[in-house]
Amino acid sequence: MPLADTIRPETLDGFVGQTHLVGEGNASAGLSAGPLRKAIEAGHAMSFMLWGPPGTGKTTIARIYANALDADLHQLSAVDAGKDDLRDVVEAAQMSGKQTVLFLDEIHRFNTSQQDFLLPYVEDGTLVLIGATTENPSFEVNSALLSRTRVFSFKPLSEDEIAEILDRADIEMSKKVRHKAAKVANGDARQAIALIEAADRLYDAVTVETLKKAAADKHVRFDQDGEEHYNTISAFIKSMRASQPDAALYYLARMIEGGEDPKFIARRMVIFASEDIGQAVPTALVVANAAFKAVQKVGLPEAEINLADATVYLANCKKSRASYNAYRKAQKDVNEYGNLEIPKRIRNAPTELMARRGYADGYEKYDDKDMRPDKLHGRKYYG
Repeated sequence: MPLADTIRPETLDGFVGQTHLVGEGNASAGLSAGPLRKAIEAGHAMSFMLWGPPGTGKTTIARIYANALDADLHQLSAVDAGKDDLRDVVEAAQMSGKQTVLFLDEIHRFNTSQQDFLLPYVEDGTLVLIGATTENPSFEVNSALLSRTRVFSFKPLSEDEIAEILDRADIEMSKKVRHKAAKVANGDARQAIALIEAADRLYDAVTVETLKKAAADKHVRFDQDGEEHYNTISAFIKSMRASQPDAALYYLARMIEGGEDPKFIARRMVIFASEDIGQAVPTALVVANAAFKAVQKVGLPEAEINLADATVYLANCKKSRASYNAYRKAQKDVNEYGNLEIPKRIRNAPTELMARRGYADGYEKYDDKDMRPDKLHGRKYYG
């Protein structure tokens, strides 16, 4: 059995972190218990979303909650599950007649159609849905499904919290090693546990040195100065900027094969279309936006072709940062001069009093006079 499952608590008594959600509270200090603790202790059935970084306890909370409800728990990952898997869970729930909890990890990976499939079963109580996501549910979960759930935000675990979790492992190691693993994990208990487990299996003892070797074997940046996915997305963007479609496709494939969220890639492409292409090829934004919508509707693996097609198009486009640079100049003036008085001739004048004060006086639809505050007249932003 993996170490993570061995040390995973079955009740809130052993749960570490997220005190804003599962804390016991303090009546004498006027502090109430966390909302998730209240729901779990009351055995109150409700669907909810757990939003936060990986390795912060989302899966553990889902299991504790299902135990508290004495419910059948079905666990799926949206990375590799589809509608057929969802149908199987629904049929099992309908046949059992027992409270059924569906824990759907990475729910943001499901496309609109897949998420819509869940709606009637969440609404009629066939399923209690617990969705876990690292992405903002407001953008990644259908509004209809979101309106039927509560959202709880999880925070990265502190170094001390992760060290406390590691202390439960039946592996001999020093306090220094536990804290080093916790530091490397950067808020992700799952990564810290995997690192300790790898060092224990590969080497005679778990020390700082064997931890470093295990980190290298697992391709973990031991210093944690940055995350590899930021390096790869940077290389992807810079390859498109340099008009190198082959290089851009390589980094695109590397991200997709490495498990990167395709919507994260598509969002960056939408930004790139305006920031680096802009007025040089105005349709670039249309193409990038279409790719983003395709990813939302189709999902992987098919959406990789949509992303590849858009990547080649954007890389081959003529580049211009004129709009981007112009906006930065305007932004600089706003920050430097604050909210300068807007000329009266272009102000709104919905009332007689405003008109008497000169609002909209002298305004002409095709006026060639500078519309900006007097202090900024003649300043060039674009072109």
